[in-house]
Amino acid sequence: MMRKQSGRRNLQVAIREEPTIAIPTELELAFQAHHGLVFRTAYRITGNAADAEDVLQVVFIRLLRRGSQVEALDNQGGYLRRAAINAALDVIRSRQADRTVELTTDLPHDETPELRRALARALAQLPARSAEVFTLRFLEGFTNPEIAEILGISRVLVAVIVHRTRQQLRKELGSYLGGRP
Repeated sequence: MMRKQSGRRNLQVAIREEPTIAIPTELELAFQAHHGLVFRTAYRITGNAADAEDVLQVVFIRLLRRGSQVEALDNQGGYLRRAAINAALDVIRSRQADRTVELTTDLPHDETPELRRALARALAQLPARSAEVFTLRFLEGFTNPEIAEILGISRVLVAVIVHRTRQQLRKELGSYLGGRP
């Protein structure tokens, strides 16, 4: 009987090491085309590579469970970006519920760890749509018209969500913004 190995394997390693796993061609193509996008999106929200890898795996496992619907997705990149945002927010929310302390050493030097954690906590408290729009606008760099197209909502609604979300985040992050409202 073989002992279960300790440690984590990522999805890429698992696919290479487990040739008996039947991965649908569509899923493999989607992974090859979009794994970087999913990882970067998750990393911007979670702030560390380990959580971003977990999000990457969760997103593609969910896509695998969709089965034949993978190829039917009109905008795979948009779907996967949204899935990464939601999964990353779930990671942050679960971390808050567990009251665990993350040890991050891979933050960009121009951001303080405290500000990144505060922003992550504030994003996790937002409604899902608001967190998605904020992430797409300010962390991913999309314009309001691009966000409207990705999410299938009006440009006006995107602008309203951006405005309200910024106001709410200013209140919650006021101490990090020098006390400005």
